[in-house]
Amino acid sequence: MAATQRIAAGAVVAAAVAASLAGCATGADGSHVSHVGASGPQQAKPAPAPKSVVRLIGDGSTAYTGAQPHLPRPERLKPGQKPPQFVVFSWDGAGEDSQKLFSHFRKVSKANHATMTYFLSGVYMLPQEKADLYKPPQHSPGRSDIGFNDEQGIADTVKQLRLAWLEGNEIGTHFNGHFCGKNGGVGEWSVEEWKDEIAQAKQFVKTWKTNTGMKKAAPLPFDYDKELVGARTPCLEGQKNFMKAAHELGFRYDTSGVDNQVWPGKKEGLWDLSMQLVPFRGHSYEQLTMDYNFMVNQSGTATQGDPDKREFWGDQMRDSLLKGFHRAYDGNRAPLIIGNHFESWNGGTYMRAVEEVVENVCNKRDVRCVSFRQLADWLDAQDPKTLAKLRTLEVGEAPKQGWASFLPGSPAPAPKGAPGAPAVRR
Repeated sequence: MAATQRIAAGAVVAAAVAASLAGCATGADGSHVSHVGASGPQQAKPAPAPKSVVRLIGDGSTAYTGAQPHLPRPERLKPGQKPPQFVVFSWDGAGEDSQKLFSHFRKVSKANHATMTYFLSGVYMLPQEKADLYKPPQHSPGRSDIGFNDEQGIADTVKQLRLAWLEGNEIGTHFNGHFCGKNGGVGEWSVEEWKDEIAQAKQFVKTWKTNTGMKKAAPLPFDYDKELVGARTPCLEGQKNFMKAAHELGFRYDTSGVDNQVWPGKKEGLWDLSMQLVPFRGHSYEQLTMDYNFMVNQSGTATQGDPDKREFWGDQMRDSLLKGFHRAYDGNRAPLIIGNHFESWNGGTYMRAVEEVVENVCNKRDVRCVSFRQLADWLDAQDPKTLAKLRTLEVGEAPKQGWASFLPGSPAPAPKGAPGAPAVRR
């Protein structure tokens, strides 16, 4: 779909959301009413306007507005067809603050025909003065290792979430208080405690109007109970019990693990879309595809290391991710999973690196830069035998006989002298 068509389609939904709160006149059935003057010639009665698809939920913080725009229809691979190269860019926390990185990467995404996954932290929808509403497992009420938000920050974040969803991006969750390590860290939580944390993360999204007093603001244009289908745990901890809880709650995937660049399978009934290890430029070992891990391996725990090295560090991250991309693109075509934060570590060098990777890979032939939800949709649409065969390929391994004969149902390569080969005169 052309960019102008995408924008127009999103504008229709956005206008419908705004109209539901604009005090427009409605008939008894909820349809819009046109006001016709008493004077002037009689004209044919216009067709009734279509009913608005907006249905407010709860206090109006969220709303059902119909199917999400711009979701591609997943298609099953045909015999002999080479898989597309999927790349998933995702963001932990996903709030809009003074750095304006959420809005910036929305623009980067649109400019490069990409959609992404934004893992929202629920406490970013909760104002500081209402902090005690959060009751984290194994901690006292109002405790959060990433703080809370203020009214302006919530308003800015809601705006970006609304626009991101209308553009086809996914809104996942990074839960709430971001507790890591021992003594109450998420790695120590039970299945029931994870269920409670998930319920609270949803609740803060579904009640941000009540908690901020911004009653007249436009709602988020989705039902979060249905929209939320995947997550990444804080510090990649607690995956085992989280996955058990998430499966019971109807989640479809998790991306809290670490894996090699191979085709994904399922754990606990969820797609295991773990982040991956890629070649680390200048080193003999491999590096996780996340900005935080690059930083730790470059400047340690100092988020603002040596200024003279920052450009090199960003280039190193960019080149490492591109190395991993080409290893898959020219090899087994396993989806490349990349995780980031909206941050300014080492002068913002990692944000620059990610942007350059998006620009470099998302416009290539056969490449689809998608959200986790879209990747899960595609995986669900495939023949299980096809996915099982794809999982036999090792890191960077392309089929030895080529893709045309690799997948189940593909024709076997014709032997020499067989029909299709040049005829031999006797």
